[in-house]
Amino acid sequence: MRHLQTLTLCLLLAAMCGGCIQRTITVTSEPTAALVYLNDEEVGRTPVTVPFTFYGIYDVRLEADGYEPLWTKQPTKTPWWDLLGPDLFAEAIPNAKAKQEWHFVLQAAPKPSEVKVEPLLNRAHNLRSSPHVR
Repeated sequence: MRHLQTLTLCLLLAAMCGGCIQRTITVTSEPTAALVYLNDEEVGRTPVTVPFTFYGIYDVRLEADGYEPLWTKQPTKTPWWDLLGPDLFAEAIPNAKAKQEWHFVLQAAPKPSEVKVEPLLNRAHNLRSSPHVR
């Protein structure tokens, strides 16, 4: 009984002395200074590090002048010690960190002189002359 009380007291003190796990997502890109949106919320320009509270799939959008916008989904990976059960002890560890690092490469946007208009015009003409369109 005495050992159980001592263990309980030690765990309680550890929980009070420790801090929460610091969870961050770092986004880098080529080129740098791309504007980053996570779940449709602007979070800054690359390289950027932001805190997060839940593991799961994030909608990611990057935009930069002269480059095609990038829309994608990116999962966060849950470390084993942050699963239900071990997380009680992990939360008590001072300065515990869970870092997610994502890197994206943006594609250069085509120059207006490189955009081929002829196929688009042909498609529009075919659609207009289709009997199904009124």
